[in-house]
Parts: sequence; structure tokens; C-alpha cells
Amino acid sequence: MNHPETASAGAGKSVFHRGERAVQQRAGVLEKMAARSQVIRAAMPDQHREFFSQLPFMIVGSVDRQQQPWASIVTGAPGFVTSPDAEHLRIHAHALAADPLQQTLAANAAIGLLGIEPHTRRRNRMNGRVEQLDADGWTLKVEQSFGNCPKYIQARRPSAIDSASAAAPRVHRTGELDGAMQQLISSADTFFIATAFLQEQSADGEAGEGGYGADVSHRGGKPGFVRIDDAKTLTVPDFVGNFFFNTIGNLVVHPRAGLLFIDFASGDLIYLAVTAELIWDGPEVASFAGAQRLLRFHVEQAIRVEASLPLRWSAAEFSPALAPMGAWPA
Repeated sequence: MNHPETASAGAGKSVFHRGERAVQQRAGVLEKMAARSQVIRAAMPDQHREFFSQLPFMIVGSVDRQQQPWASIVTGAPGFVTSPDAEHLRIHAHALAADPLQQTLAANAAIGLLGIEPHTRRRNRMNGRVEQLDADGWTLKVEQSFGNCPKYIQARRPSAIDSASAAAPRVHRTGELDGAMQQLISSADTFFIATAFLQEQSADGEAGEGGYGADVSHRGGKPGFVRIDDAKTLTVPDFVGNFFFNTIGNLVVHPRAGLLFIDFASGDLIYLAVTAELIWDGPEVASFAGAQRLLRFHVEQAIRVEASLPLRWSAAEFSPALAPMGAWPA
């Protein structure tokens, strides 16, 4: 998305970048979303600031030097995220072992943040840039702040475990999905996806005006909604959402993404770097009830870190919004 203040100041400028607008037009909601652009703010409302401060984890989207997005997670006791003012968020935490965020977190780096509280199904987003990086953590300058609806979130409650004396987690790096990765992904009901809109891709005057950055969002479905086609390919339905089309719009102009899968029982994490293919319609889309389109991911890099996450979770209560959604044909 474009920076809200830039969009409002420029005649005819939209808070949505050209990729998002193209998908909105395809979906027939371009005018509707232009009228809703005021929900994207250049500062956080107090409600969001308070919400972030009560969370024990945050989902992070970032981009590496090869312009590959990655989805990550940072954790801490509630209060590890603070907001000194409406335009800044302070993260008192560092990247987990082998998390790509160790390499992507740098001064002025574009960052997408998702604060999500699964047991209440609340979630809010904040995208910005790293303004300060030090031994205690990092500070973000807000560029975009907005809320999301509770659709497709499975209610589960996290609890912290004592990981201070734990051995260094085992790390597995591959160019495709190994057996353990496939087992977790095939039963997943949740994953997170990071995407990016890069400055040099702007072709209509958006470059240098905030029309680029990182974003991260949640995807939920019934267990098995992520189909494993082979060791390097995943296919996922895309359900109806808020019509912002942040993720899909980014993929239209920069078809690369980072996926994060969490084993909520063991704390294992899977980080995937993928290229993305959008399947807009056809019999494959029609075969999955509720799918508006499909996302096909081609795995380029895969990292599995055993017992990395110092949180464990209660059993899932599935989102009521999933009731009419289908499953892949047997």
C-alpha cells in the first residue's frame, strides 16, 4: 500500500498500490475500496497500541537482499511490545534461532507486522520501517496501520514454556519439503504469508512515495487446506476477505512470498521461500467450495527448526467462517 498521508495529499492518489488496485478491479470492488481507504492510517489508534502490548508473540514480514520475502515470529512476555507514541512501536526481542529475520532486520528495513490473538480472534496490522536497532531490540516507524476481521482464525490459547536451559534447536535446510515438513503442512489449519511491493517496480509515480514495503498476513482453513502437490509445490485456496488484496496485489507485481508454518504442539517452525502463481479461475478453483482463486507456491528454500518456539498451544476451536468451505477432492 501507499503511505496514507502521501495518498491523501496527492490528487488522485490511492492508498492502494497498482497491484492491489488491479485485483480490486478484477473483483469488481475498486470503487468500493476507494471509498474505504480512510481505514488505512498513518498512525496507530490507542486500541491497537494497547492490543499489541498484551501479546506474547508477533508475526513479522521482511525482505532479504535478494528481494525474497520471509515470514517470521518473535516472542516475549506480554509487554515485550511497547508503543512510546502513536507513530512508533518498540519490539523488545530478537529473532529466534535460524530465523531469516536474523539477516533481514536492519536499519530502514521494510517490516510488516501482524498482531494476532487467536483465542479472541482479534488481529491488527502495522507496516513500517526499522528506525532504530540496538542490543535490546528494535523500533519501527509506522507507515500503515489497519485492522482485520476475525475470519478463518482458529481459536487456541498460547502458554509459555521455560526454554532457558534447552539445547540449541536442530536446524534442517533443504531445497524442497522433507518428510517431516510435509507431515506438518498437510495437517495445518493455519499459516502466515509475507509479501512485498518493491520500489523499483513502481511504474506510475509511486516510487519514493511510500508505495513499497513488506506485509504479512494470516491464512486459515480446515486441516488439509494446504495441498502438497509434490516436494516442491503447494496449492492453497484463497477465500473471500476484506477486499484490500494486500497479499494478492503484492504477488501480482512481485510473485515471491515467505510462508511460516507452526507446529502448535511441539514448537517446530517451518520457513519457506517460494515463488507464487495465481490461478484466477477454472475447474480447479471450482472444485474447492468457497475458493475465490488459488495460490500455487513453488518452494525455493525450506528451513525446519525443531522446538524453536517457546510457546505451546491449546487445542484449536475452528472458525465458524470455515463451515461452508470445502476440501480438496480425494
